[in-house]
Order: sequence, then C-alpha cells, then structure tokens
Amino acid sequence: MEERVVVLVGYDEAELLDIACVTTSLTTANRLGASPAYAVSVATPGGRAITCDSGLTLQGQRSLERLRGPLDTLIVSGGFGHEAAAGNPRIVGHVRRLARESRRVASVCTGATVLAAAGLLNGKRVTTHWWYAEQLASAYPEITVDPAPIYIRDGGVSTAAGVTSALDLALAFIEEDHGAELARSVARGLVTYLQRPGNQAQMSMFTATPAPTNSLVRRAVNYIASHLTGDLTATALAADAGVSERHLTRLFIDDLGKAPGRFVRDARTEAAAHLLASTSLPVASVAAQCGFRTAETLRQAFVSRYGTPPSRYRATQGTPST
Repeated sequence: MEERVVVLVGYDEAELLDIACVTTSLTTANRLGASPAYAVSVATPGGRAITCDSGLTLQGQRSLERLRGPLDTLIVSGGFGHEAAAGNPRIVGHVRRLARESRRVASVCTGATVLAAAGLLNGKRVTTHWWYAEQLASAYPEITVDPAPIYIRDGGVSTAAGVTSALDLALAFIEEDHGAELARSVARGLVTYLQRPGNQAQMSMFTATPAPTNSLVRRAVNYIASHLTGDLTATALAADAGVSERHLTRLFIDDLGKAPGRFVRDARTEAAAHLLASTSLPVASVAAQCGFRTAETLRQAFVSRYGTPPSRYRATQGTPST
C-alpha cells in the first residue's frame, strides 16, 4: 500500500517544536500500525541544514527546490524566521507550487505568514500564534485572522495557533486518516491530553488584549506564559529584565493596565481554567501545575476572577478528556 507522503518546510530560525510535534506524532502513528504509513521528511532550501530559533541545527532531508509531488500533506513550520521566509520569493514560490500538488496544506504558528505570502490563505479564516495575529491580519487584509482557536481547518488548508498546537493538529490529521482509536493511542503514547478540539481557545487573557508595545513587557509576558510554576515575583521578573522592580511595575501598568503581580495571578488563573475545562486532573494538581502553592490559593484567585470556585467552574464549563 502506498505511503502518505508528508513534508514539513523548514528554514533558518524555524521553531523546532513546530516540526517535532508533527514528526513525532506521525512516526508514533506508524509504530502503532498506521496503514498506509506516513513517510515524513523535512524539506529546506537546498536541502541544507537549518539553524532553528533555539540555536540547534536540523539537517534537511529533502531539497525544497527539487521536491516534486504528489504529496499527501505539506506543512510549513513557524518560527522567528517566518518574515524572512515569507519575503524569500524562492521559498514562497516553491511552497505555492507544492501546495498545488498536495492533498492537504497546513501551517503551524507563524508559518501562516508564508502561506499568506503564497496567496494560499486568501478568503480563508485562519489562526496563528496570538502574539502575531494582529500583525498577520494587518499585512494580509484579504484573509480573516481569528487568534482564539488552537487550530482552524478551512477546506483543504489548516492553520495551527503555535508550537504545541501542532500536536493537536497532527492528532486531528491522524484521526481523519486512520480513525479516532489510533489518534487516542498516539496521544497516550506521547503522554499528552487526548486531542483538544480545534475551537478550544488559546489562553484568553492573551488573545483578548493587544500585545504589549514595550519590548521589556513583551519579554516578561512571554516568560510568564511559559514559566507559570517558576518564581514570578516582581523582584524576579525585574531582575530578569535588568530593571528595577519599580520601573517594571510602571511599565506594566502603562502598557497592560495592571502590575506584574496581578498579571501573573491572572495568567495562572487562566491556565487553571483551561486545565479544569479540558482535563479531569484533581484541583490540587491543577493548582500545582499552574504555579499556585495550594488548592485554596487557587480557589481564592478563581473566585476573585470568575466569581465561582474551581469545582463549580469545572461542572459548568468542563469537558474532561483525561
């Protein structure tokens, strides 16, 4: 039986997780008996190695210029190099050409910028990482950018929000190709939550407000979002930013309308709401995973923000999947 040929497009300063979430999901499906199996490879300009935005080097397996279809699935990764890639006529031209030879086309995170530059998103509803949604919408007014969902499928084109949402999109593809049971087995094998629905929101506190305009605040917000269990006191954040605590507090209030401590509490509470709605983890485990010292501390923050305790929120909003 013929294989399903899946190609991920990489470029300098691509995000390695955008690529690895897809490749690991599909190759795990192969090990669990996917038939036809996925033939997964990474295509880069000239087939050369690329330097990912983490600084790690990834060797290209196929030359983007020499690659020919038909392909089952073409996926463009995101990363800090997305603007340079979207401004490279060779990369954009070959993505456009290969899309015509593919059954299914997708992007992860800011890879949507490359698809947009190729004209593949015109007239479509798409998503990207919440941080870049406004930028994408401004640069390409012919597309409709929705920063809320973790992924969107519009016809034969799919766009995922960012980084680990590639995992959710890959699981959706596996379910489409091979059924829900194999997708569940892959999720269990990867020790991840069973597939989240595409319309599940990215963290709403980030999508509901404009991205910070101050570079120091943007850096701090990005750090907070990815280190919820760490030391996020104003003192620690100020030290990381290289400014005084008083100065950082003033920057946060000017840019976000709230002090760092309030922003951290809101971020942790939003993350807890996400876990309460999408998993059956005990409340104490949710509290620990979101940086709260105790379940009672989480309860107090939750009541303050949502007007209801975590248990009640889960009962009315939750669709547990684990």
